[in-house]
Amino acid sequence: MRSAVACRAFSMLPWHLPCVAVIAVSLCLDDTVFAEGDIVFAKNVTADAQKPAISFANDVAPVLTKAGCNTGVCHAKAGGGQNGFELSLLGFEPAEDYEHVVREARGRRLSLAAPEQSLLLLKATGQIPHGGGVRLEKQSAGYRQLRDWIAAGALYGAQDAPELTSIRVQPERGLLNQGATQQLTAIAHYSDGTTRDVTDLALYETNDVAMIESSESGVVHAQHLPGNAAVMVRYQGKVAVYTAAIPLGAAVDQVPDSNNFVDDFVFDNLQTLGIPPSPICDDATFLRRVTLDIAGRLPTEAESRAFLGNRDDDRRDQVIDELLKSPDYADYFANKWTTLLKNRRDDKSDITSNFAFHAWLRDSLLANRPYDQIVRELLAATGTVMGNPPVAWYKRVKEPKEQIEDVAQLFLGVRMQCAQCHHHPFERWSQDDYYSLVAFFSKVGRKPTGVRGEDQIFHQRGVAGETNPKTGETLPPAALGDNVGEIPAGEDPRLRLADWMSSEENPFFAKALVNRYWKHFFSRGLIEPEDDIRDTNPPTNPELLTAIERHFIDSGYDLKELVRVITRSHAYQLSSVPNEYNLADRQNYSRFYPKRLQAEVMLDSIDFLTGARTDFANLPVGTKAVALPDNSYNKSSPFLRVFGRPESTSVCECERVQSASLAQSLHFINAADIKAKLAFKGGRAERLAATKEVTDDDRINELYLAAYARPPRDEERATAVAYLSEPRFAADKKPLSDVDATRENLQDLLWALINTKEFLFNH
Repeated sequence: MRSAVACRAFSMLPWHLPCVAVIAVSLCLDDTVFAEGDIVFAKNVTADAQKPAISFANDVAPVLTKAGCNTGVCHAKAGGGQNGFELSLLGFEPAEDYEHVVREARGRRLSLAAPEQSLLLLKATGQIPHGGGVRLEKQSAGYRQLRDWIAAGALYGAQDAPELTSIRVQPERGLLNQGATQQLTAIAHYSDGTTRDVTDLALYETNDVAMIESSESGVVHAQHLPGNAAVMVRYQGKVAVYTAAIPLGAAVDQVPDSNNFVDDFVFDNLQTLGIPPSPICDDATFLRRVTLDIAGRLPTEAESRAFLGNRDDDRRDQVIDELLKSPDYADYFANKWTTLLKNRRDDKSDITSNFAFHAWLRDSLLANRPYDQIVRELLAATGTVMGNPPVAWYKRVKEPKEQIEDVAQLFLGVRMQCAQCHHHPFERWSQDDYYSLVAFFSKVGRKPTGVRGEDQIFHQRGVAGETNPKTGETLPPAALGDNVGEIPAGEDPRLRLADWMSSEENPFFAKALVNRYWKHFFSRGLIEPEDDIRDTNPPTNPELLTAIERHFIDSGYDLKELVRVITRSHAYQLSSVPNEYNLADRQNYSRFYPKRLQAEVMLDSIDFLTGARTDFANLPVGTKAVALPDNSYNKSSPFLRVFGRPESTSVCECERVQSASLAQSLHFINAADIKAKLAFKGGRAERLAATKEVTDDDRINELYLAAYARPPRDEERATAVAYLSEPRFAADKKPLSDVDATRENLQDLLWALINTKEFLFNH
């Protein structure tokens, strides 16, 4: 006699299944199947069962993931999957996938009576045309798993089947010699305490294929590039990471003395990898490097002469401290932060808010206000721009979704955009995490003011929450992986968010800032990209990152102290000239990695070297490009456009173009603004040519000190002096006067200096 639950299961099956299959399922005794909603479950298997019931979530979905069926380019494609068949991305929603596989399209994808004739298997094995090609071989374990599941009735599995809680990779870390291989083992852990070897079903993805490769079965192969690499191991929404140190193996006999804890971790890592570092750079190189990195400008000739003549042992520390006290430091880093915070001008009415916001941030940096305090004032800003300049951020970033995406990426180093629609493919963040974060900004109110385009920002009373559009559930504010407690209706949720962010236990806040500043000075973050901090993107030197993060927190989030500890390290002061071993190193800081000057810095440097001036509308004469408050000045400056000054549309540093281009080369060759700067009235060429009491040797010394912060080398001096003494002729072929000839020769020499890599790069 059939049980009631068996009859219910019968009613839930696809209506057109073959009679044999219907009878086979409907005659199951002992209540072995039952339905819950739209899913057909199997009850717990009895003691005499030979093997446990197949679970769709634990046994079938992993096969589809391994075969690539639910990737973003296949049936998990945004906008409805592929050819009417839709699956969740990487199998994050197995219940939904079960519905699509079993019941959708009148159940045509499965044949319970003849499993091997199921459309699902015929297409996956290429027996009938399939746009995705062959995804499974008939002899594979995955094929047998799908076939057996269909033959068993295509049930979802036991309702109380254990859930996947985590995966672990073995080994987790290793020292892998160049050319060596390592078999990884992926172990899945379930809620009932059981484990399963899922090595063959897991997915493997390396973070740098030039350093390490991985096969589909988890065999990793070290390439011939030394350094630290990682392999992400993913299985049904859970991830683990294998990290490998790939040594070069050279003898590291000479290492610079340690100047602080930064050096300890950098040089220890180089010892482990067998990568000898370059020596410490000379004083002239250091002065130019640190002045560009802290103040965004070239050192003056007077600064260069004074520093090169200073014999104090702590002369480099003295320069760092003086630069951090200067307004140039505040200008340069305010330029960096206002760009990332989208302080752009879309309308003429934006000028007031843009200037106010830039001035607030610059003054905060100059006064060295703690970083967490600056961020708190920004996030919780209320009132009007004139009364409270941080409010200007809410003018540019209006929607709560955009606000949390920007906050997460900029201040936490977490990219949440993917989680708006589905579980993050490389992280643990879900849609609930996304909308719980949005809830912090759900009570931000706006009302118009008497100023066009300006709103007053205020906190609206009420219980904060945001609805997940997929589930319909209203979620209270919750931080990433943390609970901030119940927030009363009268309390601004943004304050609770700021409290959580600046907490010493926060795993993202300090780390994100430290990593961002490390990249500013070293050209490469300890985590790269600098705003993509996740378990599956580990740092190349985790001990160093932890130590400098701890130092930043202990300092009270002191930004100047962070800059000080980085630039005082001998690791920062290494030469950029490679030795025979470290040329290929791009991640372990065995030498200084040269970087092109930013557009604003390059323009200011050319002005400084030529003695010219660039004028900007609505700003005092002499305002430098690094002090521009917003993006609007790009339109009037061909130079800034060509050399990639950002338009402040993104919180990603990648918006700034640092790569060379043909347009840039042509600009240096024949652009009108470059020619005008060389011949600028009252500029350096005219002044030096008209000064009779100086010699050509003196002129050359000044040019080289201004361009490179060093005197010319003997061969450079001889070439330059010989060129300056060459006669010049007018259009009528009459010789020019000595002053005019010297002026034109100096212009040519300035142009030659500007076009050198030594000038265009910070090295």
